[in-house]
Amino acid sequence: MSAVDTAFVIVASMLVMLMTPALAYFYGGLVRSRNVLSTSMHSLSLLGLVSILWAAIGFSLAFGPDIGGVVGDLSYVFLNSVGADPLSYAESIPGGLFMIFQCMFAVLTVALVSGAYAERIHFPAMLLFSALWLLFVYAPMAHWVWGKGWLANLGALDFAGGTVVHMTSGAGALAAAHVLGPRMDLAKGNPISPHNLPMTLLGGGLLWFGWFGFNAGSALSAGVLSAHALVTTHLAASAGILGWLCGEWKYTGKPTTLGAISGALAGLVAITPGAGFVGVLPAVLIGFVGGLVCYGAVLLKSRLGYDDALDVVGIHGAGGTWGALATGVFATAAVNGVDGLAYGNAQQMWPQFLSVAAAWIYGYTASRILLHLTDMVLGLRAKPESELMGLDISEHNERAYQI
Repeated sequence: MSAVDTAFVIVASMLVMLMTPALAYFYGGLVRSRNVLSTSMHSLSLLGLVSILWAAIGFSLAFGPDIGGVVGDLSYVFLNSVGADPLSYAESIPGGLFMIFQCMFAVLTVALVSGAYAERIHFPAMLLFSALWLLFVYAPMAHWVWGKGWLANLGALDFAGGTVVHMTSGAGALAAAHVLGPRMDLAKGNPISPHNLPMTLLGGGLLWFGWFGFNAGSALSAGVLSAHALVTTHLAASAGILGWLCGEWKYTGKPTTLGAISGALAGLVAITPGAGFVGVLPAVLIGFVGGLVCYGAVLLKSRLGYDDALDVVGIHGAGGTWGALATGVFATAAVNGVDGLAYGNAQQMWPQFLSVAAAWIYGYTASRILLHLTDMVLGLRAKPESELMGLDISEHNERAYQI
């Protein structure tokens, strides 16, 4: 084992953990003032729930010894045999540290989905659905790509979660938006605006900061590859701002602060699968196009008629899809031993297409089943009077602001 690598991944784990409270700020500022605490509560409560479930069984399902390329076995249940000794996934750090690093990814991914059903879900139903989604959607997907499952065996590239985190959460968010239906005010044609954009900007900035641990940390060692991933991550985020603002400026005539931070996140999402596979200039292109693609996807939701409250589908789903395919195009062996289409290896596009299809088809279908099951058990949606009152009061008996 390496003390340097261990220290590096400890810090990376802390950065990724910060992303979930940052998401609470980002999402909380985007909703109306009567729902800011309930929306933030989704992320904060999932930090507790998902962490315990991950240690109990989720990690074993994702990273336990393979069963047919589909899921891990139960060898690591309750962290059996997971401690000081390294695991095969990262031989220079303790197995327990690898587990907790991956735990932070699991927490954030489940929390990302919550942006789709903000302002209208019943809190107990949110907890049940999230627990089921972790075990039956996220854990298998993580195994397929990172746990030596069938997509990994086919050679699919996903450095830090374009498939596992972003497309899968986007698919789950789309299913949630379809099953729950639109918010009451939106269905009536009433405008819905963010109540606190400075809060959203703070959350977005903290997400950007945490993303360095997310992407660079996925190298699982301190060295050239982790440094390269940090560089591509930052430049793609910067280019994403420019891409989104170009699209927004052209379409509306005015650039916005919400557009700028959304563009940064779009660039970060887009580069996530390729941060440790593509060169610097392709990373800039991936980020810029990611800003344009995600802005277009957000505009498209009104035409398609679904209420993804906080644009999980448009940013994470669309951005992750673009990033996965772009990784297949721009991956270069000079960075991490694998060439893509642009460097003469057209065959790399096939596993990338399969990873996109798997994330969307399985993620959406399984999520719909789990949503309907949760609805049968607890009822998914808050009562109309509770939604009109605001979920802060009706679900948690709290007010964010005293009037």
